[in-house]
Amino acid sequence: MAGGGFATAAAEGGRDYGGGVTVPVVVTCLMAASCGLIFGYDIGVSGGVTQMESFLTKFFPEVSRRAKDNAKHDAYCKYDDQLLTAFTSSLYIAAMLSSLVAGRVTRTVGRQAVMLTGGVLFLVGSAINAGAVNIAMLIIGRMLLGLGVGFTTQAAPLYLAETSPARWRGAFTTAYNIFLVLGSLAATVTNYFTNRIPGWGWRVSLGLAAVPAAIVVLGALLVPDTPSSLVMRGEADSARASLQRLRGPGADTEAEFKDIVRAVEEARRNDEGAYARLRGRGYRHYLVMVVAIPSFFDLTGVIVMAVFSPVLFRTVGFSSQKAVLGSVIVSIVNLASASLNSVVIDRAGRRFLFLTGGAAMIVCQLAMTWILADHLGKNAGAGAAMPRGYALAVLVLMCLYTFSFGMSWGPLKWVVPSEIYPVDIRSAGQALTVSIALALSFAQTQVFVTLLCAMKYGIFLFYAGWVLVMTAFVAAFLPETKGVPLEAMRSVWARHWYWRRFVGDAKQEAQVNCL
Repeated sequence: MAGGGFATAAAEGGRDYGGGVTVPVVVTCLMAASCGLIFGYDIGVSGGVTQMESFLTKFFPEVSRRAKDNAKHDAYCKYDDQLLTAFTSSLYIAAMLSSLVAGRVTRTVGRQAVMLTGGVLFLVGSAINAGAVNIAMLIIGRMLLGLGVGFTTQAAPLYLAETSPARWRGAFTTAYNIFLVLGSLAATVTNYFTNRIPGWGWRVSLGLAAVPAAIVVLGALLVPDTPSSLVMRGEADSARASLQRLRGPGADTEAEFKDIVRAVEEARRNDEGAYARLRGRGYRHYLVMVVAIPSFFDLTGVIVMAVFSPVLFRTVGFSSQKAVLGSVIVSIVNLASASLNSVVIDRAGRRFLFLTGGAAMIVCQLAMTWILADHLGKNAGAGAAMPRGYALAVLVLMCLYTFSFGMSWGPLKWVVPSEIYPVDIRSAGQALTVSIALALSFAQTQVFVTLLCAMKYGIFLFYAGWVLVMTAFVAAFLPETKGVPLEAMRSVWARHWYWRRFVGDAKQEAQVNCL
């Protein structure tokens, strides 16, 4: 996140500035975290809409015919249509582009203005989608939604990190992920009821995206900008007043304000050439994590399974209404795991959650592969619905898979990158992390249904293989960062069996630069 992460991380020696959790900081952070609602709502609503009969009949009649004809068409290929998947994936390519732009814009106009812009774009996109009369309008609306998601995804976590007290930064930052899950749950519940409305139920689902967008717009209008952003834009007096209001009486706001000023000055000195610096040998470990963490996150398969879970449930024999109900159940499980993670993340540690979550996801995916393979073997080419017991087992396994993900890769994908990068490359590292994740989400949502048609039950084996690779990667190459101050993070890499050779180079390079 451009210009990001330097808010309170500059406190010398990781010292405590005092003060407590005040009402202004709670309200402000909740308003910012609500930006996760729009991303979550879109994840939940798009997959449900793409299997609604009224939606398919109007825009994709051939897909609708295949979905109704079990005898002539392979169950795994009913929804294989590139335009249909483009309806979903177009959001992610627009979000990727806007996140790159937002990285620069946030430093110029501030975090609050970028969140407001994102909310307005999402609001306009939801109106266009609700009133769409052709596929072109659907795609244009989706791309406006994506622009809104890209802006808010870039600005909101940064706003939370810069506003929250250092001692509770982890809990406040994970609030974005919880709101994202809440948005997804709200969308799946909406789909469950609108799916019963013949002809135009899909319009209600897409149009109600305006509700979380309006919440984000209202929140962005009410909250002030962060002290760090105000200092970056030369508004030092406003920044000092904002910090005093957030921290309350008893806090050493003057000391924190001076550290913010120093951190901003350091960020300005080091921001230029950050991307070139990332390519240097002394920053090799950071570059690997910039690419590996968002890539592995997407290769868990959870994005496409979350978006297309109703389609998956229809594939294994659920009715349209039961498929959406299955998605509602999965979303509730996701919310429960996200909430539980916020309690245990600073106790259990990052590596433990990564490893146990990865192992559980592998078991669930292998079990789903076995169930679907057994069904396909007995009913090859018949298009027969899956027996009730097997279908329920798939639902249970999806819930267990989602719970494991929600306790590991779901929140840690946001937490770990914000911890590991030093201030001189934090802007570049966060911007690249977000952009790579969104680009891979675009690619996966575009090809997932085609892969499902070609690989059938093997799709779960494909993702299980990747989860095995990423779990082994974490075990070997990701050090534990629990409880380590940002200023001392370099020592974690210096003690690692492999990365210490690169950290040594970084120290030598710094000494040369000083000379």
